[in-house]
Amino acid sequence: MTNLRTLIAVISVTGLSALGWAQSAPSAPSAPNTPSATAPMVAPADSKSHIGETVTVCGKVVDSRKIPKYGIAGHGKPISFDLDQPEASSVFYFVAFGAQPGGPDEVIAAYKDKRVCVTGKIAGSGSGAPFILAADRTQIKVQTDNK
Repeated sequence: MTNLRTLIAVISVTGLSALGWAQSAPSAPSAPNTPSATAPMVAPADSKSHIGETVTVCGKVVDSRKIPKYGIAGHGKPISFDLDQPEASSVFYFVAFGAQPGGPDEVIAAYKDKRVCVTGKIAGSGSGAPFILAADRTQIKVQTDNK
């Protein structure tokens, strides 16, 4: 049941990402592929009340799961990372892509058990936890221990 729910979420994210990429360019010039420095900070537990907003969510990666057998052209295989709470009681997750040559194992190793900040537009998956699709890994910043 969990795999089916996750697959439905990935399919929804893929459809939403196409809409996100089709949006017009922002009116203020910004560097390409960099998250907004002005995005407000939101705790993972509070992300549900910010669906549709572009924010930065920070927390500890406590769980990860490989979603589909096949990847998405140009991005690789999507991997889902839960922040602060594991999948059974997840309050927020983000999706990153494991492109070749390291594939999914490389992206999992990059974030596993680390504190990260993810910037992007929060989407909702019905009754599931809200999430950010990090199509570009520059949207994800690993925090150093002193933060």
